[in-house]
Amino acid sequence: MASLASNQVLNPETLEQQGSQGAAQQKKLGIALVGLGRYSTNQLAPALQETEHCYLAGIVTGTPSKAEEWKRKYNIPEKNIYNYETYDQIADNPDIDIIYIVLPNGMHAEYTVRGAKAKKHMISEKPMATSVADCQRMINACKENNVKLSIGYRLHFEPHHQRVMELGQKQLYGPVQRIEAADSFVFQGNPDRWRLDKELAGGGPLMDLGIYCVQGAVYTMGQAPVAVTAKFGEVTRPEFFDEVEQSISWQMEFPGGAVADCSTSYNENKNLLYGKAEKGWWRLQPSYAYGGIKGETSEGPMNIKNVNQQARQMDDFARCILENKQTRVPGEMGLRDVRILEAIYEAARTGKRVEIKA
Repeated sequence: MASLASNQVLNPETLEQQGSQGAAQQKKLGIALVGLGRYSTNQLAPALQETEHCYLAGIVTGTPSKAEEWKRKYNIPEKNIYNYETYDQIADNPDIDIIYIVLPNGMHAEYTVRGAKAKKHMISEKPMATSVADCQRMINACKENNVKLSIGYRLHFEPHHQRVMELGQKQLYGPVQRIEAADSFVFQGNPDRWRLDKELAGGGPLMDLGIYCVQGAVYTMGQAPVAVTAKFGEVTRPEFFDEVEQSISWQMEFPGGAVADCSTSYNENKNLLYGKAEKGWWRLQPSYAYGGIKGETSEGPMNIKNVNQQARQMDDFARCILENKQTRVPGEMGLRDVRILEAIYEAARTGKRVEIKA
């Protein structure tokens, strides 16, 4: 990238060995946030004040007042501030190496493809897109333009969830037999919010929260499910849920016989990832929050510290770029998960068991 110095030290281990002098030689990669809603405002921008390998370099917003506020708060140069009409001009800005798409789900594909054509590395917030076809378009655009693509799966960088991956995938308590996952909250406020708009959101809580349950089950097992069954819940608030589901429950079948019973809702409060194996069990509760995650196993409390998940996530992607390595949360993973989400919706609509093709 144009913003990398030719004498840049790219290996973080080498930097640690060389101490502060070597660290000073490393130029941070610039990130531009596209969409300045609550997640950018309350999580990503603050996290970028803690990152070691990247920083908040620019913003894209359709709200002039937000642009001014962010400009002052984060000392962002005027030339690094864009709106949705000038977005493609970001191609000419060497300060920006990475674009992070934090827009409604239905807009992820368009802005990722355009960002890739601008020759910028891309992060798309979850879910990757609202269809498998759009996911594939995003992957193709990034490959054609020789840029990397990552999905905002922050929990892959969270130590409680990393411990669950270890317990499940390494079968430390024997083979996993059953998983239970639930992520729900009570949706309040304006019923015209984009999350209740089928075109913008792609669906209801399954797309927004259920993706964490799908992810949790899959990385507990270390493999994708082979089939799903599902059922929509009752709609008790039709003024909110006239386009998208209010709740949905589903079961995923994995090779070898393990099952994951999952649920998500915009009308109750749940936050759980549980696993039972042949010789023990584990539980994260709360599991999917930005902080305050608590874990225990059949042997006792996990005693693991919480971290800034978003800072770790973005730093890891910056290192992948600097060292030309594959991200652990690539576009192919996002596509796999959207394929699973589509199968869950199909199963709920038809009442049939739906096999998931790789």
